[in-house]
Amino acid sequence: MLAKVISCGVVGLDGIPVTVEVDFSPNAGTPQFNIVGLPGSAVKESRERVHSAIKNSGMRFPLKRYTVNLAPANIPKDGPAYDLPIAVGALAATDQAPLDVLETAMFIGELSLDGEVRHVKGVISCTYAARQQGLQTIFVPEADAAEAALIPDIEVIPVRTLGQLLEHLYGLQVIPAFRREDIPAVDEAALLRGLVDFAEIRGQEHVKRALEVAAAGSHNVLMSGPPGSGKTLMARALPGILPAMTLDEALEVTRIYSVADLLPSDSPLLRARPYRAPHHTISQAGLVGGGRLPRPGEVTLANQGVLFLDEFGEFGRSALEVMRQPMEDRRVTISRANGTLTFPANFMLVAAMNPCPCGYYGDPSHQCTCSPGQIRRYQQTISGPLLDRIDIHVDVPRVDYDKLTSRAQAETSSSIRARVEAARERQRRRFAGSPHLRANADMGPGDIRRFCRLTPEAEGLIKVTLRQMQLSARAYHRVLKLGQTIADLAGSDVIDVPHLAEAIQYRPRRATL
Repeated sequence: MLAKVISCGVVGLDGIPVTVEVDFSPNAGTPQFNIVGLPGSAVKESRERVHSAIKNSGMRFPLKRYTVNLAPANIPKDGPAYDLPIAVGALAATDQAPLDVLETAMFIGELSLDGEVRHVKGVISCTYAARQQGLQTIFVPEADAAEAALIPDIEVIPVRTLGQLLEHLYGLQVIPAFRREDIPAVDEAALLRGLVDFAEIRGQEHVKRALEVAAAGSHNVLMSGPPGSGKTLMARALPGILPAMTLDEALEVTRIYSVADLLPSDSPLLRARPYRAPHHTISQAGLVGGGRLPRPGEVTLANQGVLFLDEFGEFGRSALEVMRQPMEDRRVTISRANGTLTFPANFMLVAAMNPCPCGYYGDPSHQCTCSPGQIRRYQQTISGPLLDRIDIHVDVPRVDYDKLTSRAQAETSSSIRARVEAARERQRRRFAGSPHLRANADMGPGDIRRFCRLTPEAEGLIKVTLRQMQLSARAYHRVLKLGQTIADLAGSDVIDVPHLAEAIQYRPRRATL
């Protein structure tokens, strides 16, 4: 007897519907349980879990021949999410589950040996795929029901055990659908709890201003200064002045973390902007993504948030160079022999580095112990094309004793965030007819010509600057985008000389840096 059950696999960030076909041959001689259709190791092992789960749930598992086909057969199948649909298909093929209810529903879940249905990753992508297929219901592990319910217009049934599911299918003990009203509400105050407040950072007013400009337009930043000057502390404070994510942005981030299996169990919808700070020993694949079955890297996990690279000069040159394309295109493309996947990578890069290996080159109160060759090699670790993609370069000097011990109250993150949100609101209104633009940093050359308006005096200034500083075309466009963000913070509709002058002073001053 043949039974068909609809399940789902995840390729990249997208759910791909998979039909699980289970053929039971009661007259076959030798008992076998074969799984075909490019199954991975975890899928091949599901036969043992399915056998034990069915037996320990009080159902029969005749020791005959079973052939399980996962279609389409040209897509690799990986992970334990196929356990539940294989078990349901085996029960239906042996007349222990009704066939008619399987046509309009999707099943995903891992089985334990006693029949418990366990959490799986990528549930939100699978639920979206089920809705796109026109299915009415999706059966998911009870632990993942809140995540699945983030997708509207589809009934979500939380399943605790295989036996409970079978009773539901026969109508003996109906499992109530998950109510979307039961999704935990967002605690706005909790999103900011634990973050460093800018009021706690003494001095460095010009660096705080640079980070405010960066947050207002989603620009990349490089901070350079001696050890202990506050670079890492200010980077950790940056998420506290970023605007709250929209629902679409939150769903995009949640889908990424669900596929990467990093979604907190108590938070089905991520509302805080991501903050990722990988160590400088990270591999190229860990930074941009990769692997045999490609998975998101740090640039994707930081999507709609901040990617902080501390000790920027210590990262491997090859790892940094592969970031150039994601920084420009806001996405990363990974090519493998069996296909190409694209992950979003719309992040804000915040990098911090010392000016030399010892950290004290140019420090008036500390003598540098590095040779000129060491300084040059250290600074050349970061290529010119990569530096050209960073909008804001700011020096972070040592904090004076008077400022460090001052009791004067510095500006809080909440007041800075209010200005940032006002600037982002101006950008949302400006880009209302351009859905691909969310912030000034997203503008391309055509968008700059369309949206950036300069006063005659500002046009004269940028013309002189372009000639004297020998800016590349990319640097020229980045100065204009930065000037537009500064104008937005000032509430101006046009870029004037003060806005452009501040944008220009954020360009690097040393050829090596």
